Amino acid sequence: MESTRTTFERLSMPLIAHLARLGRRAVDASTEPGGLRHRQVIALNLLSERGAMSQQALGESLGLDPSNVVGLLNELEECGLTIRRRDPADRRRHIVELSPGGETVLKAAQVRLARVEDTIFHALSPEERAALYELLVRAVGADRPGPRPQCD
Repeated sequence: MESTRTTFERLSMPLIAHLARLGRRAVDASTEPGGLRHRQVIALNLLSERGAMSQQALGESLGLDPSNVVGLLNELEECGLTIRRRDPADRRRHIVELSPGGETVLKAAQVRLARVEDTIFHALSPEERAALYELLVRAVGADRPGPRPQCD
């Protein structure tokens, strides 16, 4: 019985879920009405880091269903944050890239998010924060190309 309790006490997912709730609340409180939502920031950041990519590759990297990718890209494009164009090599595919306005909005969001992280992670040293970031990148598979695991 003791080993089960010890094992449960060391599970990370409840802590990650709790931290995610705290982070969402803090981010939402710092966001102006009509500001970027979490999934929009993640998509813009991905495009900023990796450059233009196919709509399908973006969806796979985000772990989103194709219909959800279309909705997300419609939102971003309507706000002038991304540019979607036909791939000249294959007219059936769309290429998505960050617009100059999207880069500006993303940088402002990153500054705001950095302030939120400073508040949430105040108890961690800069080295611990860097290690946490690297571990999370590995856990979500963002350091590997290709589709991400999806939960049912």
